[in-house]
Amino acid sequence: MSYGYSVELIKVNKQASRKSLGVRLGRVCIAHNIPVQYVARKLKVSRQTVYNWFVGTVNPRPEFVPLIDKFIASHN
Repeated sequence: MSYGYSVELIKVNKQASRKSLGVRLGRVCIAHNIPVQYVARKLKVSRQTVYNWFVGTVNPRPEFVPLIDKFIASHN
């Protein structure tokens, strides 16, 4: 089952800086076909926030860093 990551989102994510935690989160979710809505619910943020993290336009606030690190580690 595909969760509808657009070609454009995947392209922008691949072009964004690997240094960004949100971009790394996006790569894990795209690779494992994890829905944005699932990530948003787990981290208690909006879907738009997750998309912004995935494309690197917004960096996660410091309080989300340990949660995102844990999420990434559990899906690698």
